[in-house]
Amino acid sequence: MSDSYVECLVKAKQPTWAKILKVLLIALTVLSCLVMFVFIIFLPVALAAGVGAYFLNMYTDLEYEYLYLDKELSVDKIMAKSKRKRVGTYSLDRMEVFAPVYSYHLDNFKNRQVKEKDYSIGEVLQPDGRYAMYYEGGEKILLSPNEELVKVLKNMAPRKVFSE
Repeated sequence: MSDSYVECLVKAKQPTWAKILKVLLIALTVLSCLVMFVFIIFLPVALAAGVGAYFLNMYTDLEYEYLYLDKELSVDKIMAKSKRKRVGTYSLDRMEVFAPVYSYHLDNFKNRQVKEKDYSIGEVLQPDGRYAMYYEGGEKILLSPNEELVKVLKNMAPRKVFSE
């Protein structure tokens, strides 16, 4: 049993359209509340805009936590810094390959029809810090791990994990 434990928290980039829509919904809520004092008919509009702004914030303000413990990589989604949901647990024994997104090590896997799950920061940076993990032939998982997590994964599965 390995005693390695690594935790990594990354914040996903909020889409521009979500930021604009959130500001518009909040402005509509405030204006509807002000007009509601004169015309009560604006009550449903104010409620709908307020609820819409709440749920939009909940589902677009995302963070992902990667947790490595005992040859398992767990991924949790944290919504609006208040609600946590486990989105996946992946065993290193069943992992096929773990490499940077544009690595030549992934060339053999490019033409596969797999289900893609994106738990990364959601944007391409320079240099690109995203990694792709092919899991049991049916899933491609995109992650944005830190150097410490990649190093521990490479120590546990040196033939499957690549950092170049």
